[in-house]
Formats: sequence, structure tokens, C-alpha cells
Amino acid sequence: MNRRQFLSTTLATLPAIGLAAENRTDSPTRGVVLYPFDLSLTDWPDRALKAGMTTIALHAARRLDVLRDFIASPDGRRFLARSAELGLAVEYELHAMGELLSRELYHKDPTLFRMDEKGRRNADANCCPHSAAALEIIAGKAVEWAKLLAPTTHRYFYWPDDGAQWCRCPKCREFSASEQALLVENHVLRALRRRDPKATLAHISYSHTLAAPERVRPEPGVFLEFAPITRDYAHSIADRDAKTHSTGQPDPLTNGGYLDILAANIALFGAEHTQVLEYWLDVSMFSKWTRPAVKLPWNGTVCRADIAAYRKLGVRHFTTFATYIDADYVMRYGDPQSALDEYGAAFQQP
Repeated sequence: MNRRQFLSTTLATLPAIGLAAENRTDSPTRGVVLYPFDLSLTDWPDRALKAGMTTIALHAARRLDVLRDFIASPDGRRFLARSAELGLAVEYELHAMGELLSRELYHKDPTLFRMDEKGRRNADANCCPHSAAALEIIAGKAVEWAKLLAPTTHRYFYWPDDGAQWCRCPKCREFSASEQALLVENHVLRALRRRDPKATLAHISYSHTLAAPERVRPEPGVFLEFAPITRDYAHSIADRDAKTHSTGQPDPLTNGGYLDILAANIALFGAEHTQVLEYWLDVSMFSKWTRPAVKLPWNGTVCRADIAAYRKLGVRHFTTFATYIDADYVMRYGDPQSALDEYGAAFQQP
């Protein structure tokens, strides 16, 4: 069997493998988000379960084919099988717009893509949400990828391009970035539900889409995911005066500003299904996304205070990036299990 035949045969069986560990979608999430490369630490599922986690999500920053190839590989299949055996949910959190709307299509139809302030169409990021053709292409591709990257929770995460601008064409310019993203997400969810009636879809409050939408309402099944990437991690999110690492809009200048943004979004999306995506264990962020990685500056006190503050707003679902905690990290800095255990234990507080 050649490689192409192997991939075709393997991918055809993946949804059945992924759905074997069917998880209740109303159970609170306690998770981590990893690159597939982090699974060079091959016992990650066992470590997650020991720490009391429910979910491992695999992340792609740009290219989804990295995930496709990983889950089709022997290592990927072992990861999926072990997660299913342990009852861990598997999800996929993705900056996906570049895959859902190929930049190559710009040469066929520039109107699929965003317009900048100078009136020029750009294939650099995202789309034009008022292009019916763009929405159909994006939704169709989302359904195709859902066949390969099948979350056991029916929760899908197709994020916009990372930190990128949205459209300023005459039809879009009155809509904020958050509202434009939500227009796309509403359309994608309707398409997903034709294949998976239980599907839900994340709207990520992050960077240009931080602010709560006002002109567009979410379809039932679009839930909020909140990611305060520039906050001050030396202080709790509840320390309202703590200065963030932001230099201004779209990210707020204080931790309190982030809490206010979350509260405004919860007023629209509701708290029940809202998920906080944190960076407590994100070695990649603390390493400024360069290798060799630094040692994780784990702060259990801040994590526990953060969870308490988020819970006051009604949040039940939590996950954190834990990228770069891989075999190389263990070789450099030793076993990270104590931090993972303390993260899991933080949810046991009253």
C-alpha cells in the first residue's frame, strides 16, 4: 500500500475512532490545547487524566494539513485510541480561515476577500462576509474538514486568521470585526448542522474580535470562547488595575478591561456554554513562540484566583494552551506533572 492509499484508508476510518469516546456536551470542560508536535510526550492523555482534565484539543496556527497528517499517522492513531480508552474528549481548535477560503481563489474572484481602507481587495486574511460565494465556499470546506477532524464533543472551533483585519467594503464597513466573524460563523454552523445535528461552533473573543457584537446575534449553537492573550499573568484577572501587555486597541490596557469585555460578551452569548481559553500553561507564549523553550513560570495562586473570577461571571468551561510541553521540555526542565496536577486541582476549590 502506497502513502496515498494509506492516508485515504486511514482518514476514512477517523470519524468512527474519534466518536468512540463520545462525551456529554453539558459536562464542564477542563482541558489543554496542544500542537500535535507536543505529543512527542507520548503519555499526554494519561497525564491529563491524572490531573483531572476532561479534554485535549489539538491546535493548528496556520495549516490544517499538519493535523490531518498527524491523526492519520501511527502516533496520531495511538493518541486517539488512548484518549478514547481513557474517556478523554478530543477537539480541534484552529485558525482555519486560510484553509476554508484558499488564497488562490483571489485570482479567480477578488470579491471573495476583504477590502482595505483604500478600497483594494486583499487575499492576506479572512474574507468579505457579505460575499455569498465566499460564505458558501467557507461553509463547504468547514463541513469537509469536520469529516476528518471530528470532535468527540460536537464542538467545532474554526477561528479567523490570527490577529488579522476584516473587511471595509461598503456593505461590511458598518460591521465590527466581531460582527463580521459572527456573520460567517452563523452560516458555517447551519452547514455543519446539516451533517452533525448536535454541532456547536465557537465565536472567539480575541484580538480584533474581542468586542461583543451588537448588530449581529448568534445563531443558537454559536458559543463564546474568550482568550485574553495580552493580560498580565503576574496578577490575577481579578486585579483590575494590573497593566496588560497591550499598546492599545483592540486589546484593553488593564486586566479589568478584559473582565468587562467578557461580561459584555456573556450578556449576548450567555454563560452556560462560554469557554475561557487561557494561557496559564502556555510555554510557547512565555517563550515568545521561539525555541528553545523557557521553563514555565507556573503560578497556581493566579490560576486559582482567575478561575474564581471567571466563575463569578457564570463560566463553567475552561481550557488553556499548554504548547511546547513536549519531550524536549521534559528533557530540559524535568517532569511538568506537578503544574498539570495543580491546574486540575484548581477547579476543586469552592
